[in-house]
Amino acid sequence: MENIRTAMERHLDNLTKPRGSLGRLETYCIKMAEIQKQVPPKIGKKGIYVFAGDHGIAGEGVSLYPQEVTRQMVLNILAGGAGINALAGGTGWEITLVDAGVRGGDFPPDGELKPVCRFLRERINGGSRNSYREAALTAGETEAALERGRSLAKDAAERGYGITAIGDLGIGNTSTAAAMLVAAGFGPGDVVDRGTGIDDAMLEHKRRIVTEAVKRRNPPPRGEEILRELGSADFAMMAGFILGLEGKGIACVLDGFPVSSAAYMAWLINPGVSDWLFAGHLSKVTGHRPLLERMGLEPVVSLEMRLGEGTGAVIGGHIVELGVLAARNMASFADARVTDAVKTEENF
Repeated sequence: MENIRTAMERHLDNLTKPRGSLGRLETYCIKMAEIQKQVPPKIGKKGIYVFAGDHGIAGEGVSLYPQEVTRQMVLNILAGGAGINALAGGTGWEITLVDAGVRGGDFPPDGELKPVCRFLRERINGGSRNSYREAALTAGETEAALERGRSLAKDAAERGYGITAIGDLGIGNTSTAAAMLVAAGFGPGDVVDRGTGIDDAMLEHKRRIVTEAVKRRNPPPRGEEILRELGSADFAMMAGFILGLEGKGIACVLDGFPVSSAAYMAWLINPGVSDWLFAGHLSKVTGHRPLLERMGLEPVVSLEMRLGEGTGAVIGGHIVELGVLAARNMASFADARVTDAVKTEENF
């Protein structure tokens, strides 16, 4: 029996175009077919899950912005005013905003908020603890966040999404991401970057805080332990979401550096996750490319973005979808009665 990859390649080669002329769009189609186990693949509904959470390490002065900005930006997304609202709306993605652990208490009821997108209150805590001074999460919080992430993967399947994306929101999250990666074996100089735009002195301070936090926590290089000692509820929930997609036939598009760092924790737990992951874009943040390379992922676009919220993921995911649409909607040589150059060569 012909395998999915071979069948998808044959399908693409029979479309009215020169062989391979759609370039990487054809590669995306083949991967989507393998994920869905159908030829050609079909996307239909698309859903992005934006995970919001606060990070205790921000208390060490590693970001330009105070922690209350996380909560303010959650309200901005719920009101429809953020970058992800504009880009997801323009490319047909449904937004689900997840409160995984935002500081400052519960949000008002939906009736008062009047959110323009779906809002899920899945908070594990009011933000991670400061990993420079103590473990970021308890073992129970880590497992609860991973499990809620897996439950949201089931939610994606129940909502009929053919492809999903992940976005992040949280002041201090690039420091958390960098600390997790240093604990996993990356060099501090390769993964500690300016985040929201800090100056040289603040960057050196951030690098010192991240390096010292890893030394103090010193977790073994395993996903669950790193998440517990240096991570956060939103990062663990993202990792759980990725792990939970196994066997569901749903692709997942990653956003930038923080999301990819959470994905790397999932990859440490199960390296097979790369089979259903796409890297939506290459962000401007130092360390993103080697991180993606470690997981065997090639970014769909490189636009020097570093906004977060899932903005790069929906752009990259939209391009993947365009490849699938071409595979589904183009005519075959036979249907269009167009002479196939390869078939013509075979007659000589």
